[in-house]
Amino acid sequence: MSRDVLILGNPTLRKVSTVIRNFNNPEIEEEIQDLKEALEAFRKEHGFGRGIAAIQIGIPKRMIALNLSKDTYVIINPEITKYSTDTFTMWDDCMSFPDLVVRVKRNRSICIEYQNEHGENKVWDIQGIAEAELLQHEIDHLDGILAIDRAIEKTDIIYKREYNKEKEYYNSQVDYHIVPTIK
Repeated sequence: MSRDVLILGNPTLRKVSTVIRNFNNPEIEEEIQDLKEALEAFRKEHGFGRGIAAIQIGIPKRMIALNLSKDTYVIINPEITKYSTDTFTMWDDCMSFPDLVVRVKRNRSICIEYQNEHGENKVWDIQGIAEAELLQHEIDHLDGILAIDRAIEKTDIIYKREYNKEKEYYNSQVDYHIVPTIK
């Protein structure tokens, strides 16, 4: 079943997602498929998007679909267990407000524990900035936190078209720029 991405203002985006305990539930399998389809449909329509939290399509469960190159997969019950002390700034975008970017500060590396789609426990020591910032963003969604809540200053929420007009100016204000995974 195709599900639309919820947009800024929808109160569901502020809900804290619940932990998944029963991996043999057919409903979970269906929701995993819906999440994967939602990510791929968004990427096709908008030309960007590396990850989406289940809550963004109205499923209040701790699942995130990722596409970091060419395959889409889901991680379940992710929890950040370690943050680096080093941070960086960036202009962050979001599927739930695709016309905006937000200047935020994120940790340079993190470690997460999660389960794969079969319920197997995994550890991911994320040293790459691109993956670290993405997972921090998506895990925030699972906790009802949006990138706009993390804006460094009140003036750090801008329209994407303005950012694109003055990209050099805006990029000079941050340490890192998102590299698209869609060519």
